[in-house]
Amino acid sequence: MILRIALPVPLDRLFDYLPIDDRACVGARVQVRFGQRQLIGLIAEIAHESDYPTNKLKPIEATLDPQPLVDEELMQLGAWAANYYQYPVGDALLHLVPNLARKEERPEPTPTPLYRLAPDADIEAISKRAVKQRALFHYLQNDNSGVDSSQLREAGYEKRILDALVELQVVERFIAAPGTANPVIELAQPHLALNDEQQLAVEQINLSNNYHCSLLAGVTGSGKTEVYLQAIEPHLLAGKQILILVPEIGLTPQLVARFSSRFRAPLVTLHSGMSDRARYEAWERARSGEARIIIGTRSSIFVPLKHPGLILIDEEHDTSLKQQEGFRYHARDLALVRGQNLNIPVVLGSATPALESLLNAQLQRYQLLQLTKRAGEAHPPRFELIDTRNQTIEAGLTDEALRQMGSHLSAGNQVLVFINRRGFSPSLVCQGCGEAVHCTRCDAHMTLHRRPPRLHCHHCDRQTPIPLQCNQCDGTELRPNGSGTERIEERLQQLFNQVPVKRVDRDSTHSRQAFDQLMTEVGSGEPQILVGTQMLAKGHHFPDVTLVVILNLDAGLLSADFRAMERTSQLMLQVAGRAGRASKPGKVLIQTQHPQHPVLATLLEQGYLAYAQQELRSRESLSLPPYTYQAIVRAEAQRQGWAEAYLMRLRQLLDQAGAEQAGLLLAGPFPANMEKRAGMFRAYLVITATRRSALQHLLRQARKWIEQDPDAPRVRLSIDVDPIDAQ
Repeated sequence: MILRIALPVPLDRLFDYLPIDDRACVGARVQVRFGQRQLIGLIAEIAHESDYPTNKLKPIEATLDPQPLVDEELMQLGAWAANYYQYPVGDALLHLVPNLARKEERPEPTPTPLYRLAPDADIEAISKRAVKQRALFHYLQNDNSGVDSSQLREAGYEKRILDALVELQVVERFIAAPGTANPVIELAQPHLALNDEQQLAVEQINLSNNYHCSLLAGVTGSGKTEVYLQAIEPHLLAGKQILILVPEIGLTPQLVARFSSRFRAPLVTLHSGMSDRARYEAWERARSGEARIIIGTRSSIFVPLKHPGLILIDEEHDTSLKQQEGFRYHARDLALVRGQNLNIPVVLGSATPALESLLNAQLQRYQLLQLTKRAGEAHPPRFELIDTRNQTIEAGLTDEALRQMGSHLSAGNQVLVFINRRGFSPSLVCQGCGEAVHCTRCDAHMTLHRRPPRLHCHHCDRQTPIPLQCNQCDGTELRPNGSGTERIEERLQQLFNQVPVKRVDRDSTHSRQAFDQLMTEVGSGEPQILVGTQMLAKGHHFPDVTLVVILNLDAGLLSADFRAMERTSQLMLQVAGRAGRASKPGKVLIQTQHPQHPVLATLLEQGYLAYAQQELRSRESLSLPPYTYQAIVRAEAQRQGWAEAYLMRLRQLLDQAGAEQAGLLLAGPFPANMEKRAGMFRAYLVITATRRSALQHLLRQARKWIEQDPDAPRVRLSIDVDPIDAQ
C-alpha cells in the first residue's frame, strides 16, 4: 500500500510514502519527514504502486487521525480548485484543514463554556443605567440552551458585560454535557411581513432542495436579509446546516445578531480576527453537525458540513471574496461548484451584482430574483451632482456640501462623508521644487498621517517620521497635498464643533472592539458625522443617516482598467444606500468634475441593472470578460527587467506551443503600473481565450515549463485565473 500525501510545499504533486500501520485513510493527517523538516500532511490517495522503487520510499512517522479529518466531498473540491486555479495540489488541499490542525498533532477541542440565564434570574437585579447588561439579559432570554462567549462577542456584547452579569448571578456558566449536540431548532422571533417581491423570492429559492442558483438582486434597503432568514428556515427545521459567506469581518456582527435573534440554533463564525484555537473549535462544531448556522469570510467555503442544506453568499459582487495572494480562489465560484457537488441550493445576494452573475442569469444558468422597492416605509434616496469645476474646495468639500450637511445636522439627523483615502493627505509636497516624498521600496508617494504623526506607505507598510526638509532641494516648505479621512475629520470638527465627528477607516478601527463601540455610538441616533472609507459602504444599517456625501469619485470614472467603471458604480450605489434606510428621507451628494458623464446619468436615472446591461454590451463588443476568459501570469524579481525578460521567454514558448492557433490572445509582458512594490520589480502577461478548456490547457503547459526551468527560482511567479485586477 502506497500513501500519496499532500504537503504544504510549492511543488505541484503528491508525495509517496509507506504506511506504518493499517489505520491509513484518505482525508486523515499524517506526520512525515520531508528533507530536513517534519511536516504535517494529508492523505490524498491510497495506491498500490508507485513510480519510485519501494525501497526508496520513506515510511510516514505517525498517523495523526484514526478517522478522516476531511471528507471525500471536500477532498474533491480542493483537488478541483487546485487544478482550476493552477495552484500546487498539496498546498491547496492543506487549505481544507484549519491552521491549528496544520501545526499541532492533537488539536483536541477544549470544552467550550456556555452561558445562559440563571433559573431565578431577574432583570431588576440589573441597574436601569446598565443598558448593555439589560440588552444582554433580553438576548439570552431567546436561547436558554446556552451560547458561547464568541457568539456573544459577535453579537456585540463584550466580555466585561458578560462577566458583570455572572457576578450578579443573573447569568450562569456551564459546560454542555456530551450528547446534547442536536437541539430542537425554534423560531425566537416571528417573521417580518414580506412584500410581494420578497415573498416571490422566498418561494423561488425554496422551489427545490436540489442544486439551483438564485441571484437575489435587491436595491439597498430592500430587505434581502429578511428574505435570507425566511429562505433558510425550512432547511434549519429539517435539521440541515446553512453556510453563509460574507466579504468582510465587519459584516459578521450584524448578521450574527439578526440570525441569533430569529433562530434558536447553534451558530458559529469563522474569520481572520479569531484565534487559531477559536477557529478550530468552530470548524469542529460545523464538522460534527452541531453548528447549524455557519457565518464566515471567504476561507469558510472549505468548512466541512455534515448535514448541508443551503449556501448563501451575501454581497456576492465584492472583490474581497477573491483571494489575492497565494491560492487565488474565488469563494463565490467555489460555492457554486460545491453546491452542485452537494446537490443543494445556492443563493447569491447583492444590490449591485457582478456582471459575471448577471450574464449567467441572462443565460438562464441562475434564476434572477429582483427586489426593486425598499422595505417598509423607506424610499430610495434622491441624488444630486455637485460640479466641482471652478469651485473653492476646502479639505475636499465644497461650500454647497457643507451647507447641506449643516442643514441635516440641525434637523437632528446624521451625515456620512465617504472618501476612499486613508490618512491626512495622500502626499507631502515640497513647495520649492514640487517633489513629493516617495517610498524607497515602492513607486508610490508616502501618505501623511497626523495621528500618530508619520509617513506611511499603504502598499508595503513602510513607516517613517515626517521629514523636516526636502530630500531633493533641502527646502523646508513641505505641505500636504489632497485630502484623506483624517484631514476631512479635522476640518469638520472645526466647522461643526457642536456634533461628534467619527472617523471609520482601518487606522481608527484596527480592533473589533473599536469597530463595535463605534457602531454602538452611531446606533444611538444622536446627530453626528461619519467620515470613512469603503468600510462604511457594505451592508451597514444606519437608520438616522439622511445625507451621504461622496468625494473623489472621478478617479474610478477615468481609470484605464476596464473593470474600474463596474467597481466604481457598485461602490457608489453601496455607499449611497446608507442614506434614508428608515422612515426619514435620504439624499446623496456626489462631488464630481464630470457631471455630464454618461455612466453617472444612467446610474442615477435608470439604476444599476440598466447600467450593467450597457456595460455588458460594451464588454461583448470588445471581447472582454465575462464574454471571454482570462488569466494573468505575474512575475516579480529583485532587479529591474528580470521579470519582463522572463515573461517574454514564457510568451515565446507559449507562441511556439500554438497559442494563437488555439484561439488564445497573449498581451504583454507589461511592467505593472506600480512597477516597484515592497522592493520587488513587477511585470505581468495577460492570456485571453474564448474557451475555458483552451486557457486551462495552455496554463498547464506554462506550469510544466516553469517547473523545469533552471532560471525560474530568481523570479517569483504566480498564476491568477479569472483575475479581478487588471495587473
